[in-house]
Amino acid sequence: MFAANKIFLQFSLLISAGILFSCNNDNSQVKQTAPAKDSAKKAITVELPESRETIYQSPPIVNIVDTVAPKRLVIFCKDSAASFDRIGPKLANIYGNVLQEYIKKNNLKATGSPMAWYKKQQVPFFFEAGIPVNKKGSKPVPGVEIRALGAGNVVVAHFYGPFELLPQGYDAIKEFMKDNNKKSAGAPYEMYVSDPVEKDGKPKDPYKIQTDIVFPVKKN
Repeated sequence: MFAANKIFLQFSLLISAGILFSCNNDNSQVKQTAPAKDSAKKAITVELPESRETIYQSPPIVNIVDTVAPKRLVIFCKDSAASFDRIGPKLANIYGNVLQEYIKKNNLKATGSPMAWYKKQQVPFFFEAGIPVNKKGSKPVPGVEIRALGAGNVVVAHFYGPFELLPQGYDAIKEFMKDNNKKSAGAPYEMYVSDPVEKDGKPKDPYKIQTDIVFPVKKN
């Protein structure tokens, strides 16, 4: 087992807390604040009201950006879980063991944050978990596949807050797409930008953790 697996397990358990809600709609009202500084074409910062189903005192911060995603080469694994509590350990195994074995075996470098696609939000859960890398490997590892993501238009929600509040990020990005006549061009995915664990192993303040929700869109 790789040394990184402990961190990936903590990371994956935190991620899995928000999986079931990632595509739900609760029709939250969005309060727009001053535009955020960003090099992308369009950016707004929004504060979302706290869900009635959560105990968090502060709402998440969501910075919605209309931009272009770069080309990515992603190694990934497909998996499923028969119950919600099995998702975290399976993600930990994929990120911390299987994909790390492929990277090490092929002398590759990770070029971006861990990514995930969730196919459904009810049992059994089907998902794909991947890591962007610098090139294809020639030495296979069972279960590892390669996906090339082309450059293209996307709407991204830079989400800062607990994973349990991710539904509000999805609601905000869908509202933005509706207001700006953006049409979906593919399955959305999540990128886990920030390490949710401090150097001492303690969980990081959830409002300092960045998760990117990415929706591929058609060019207007």
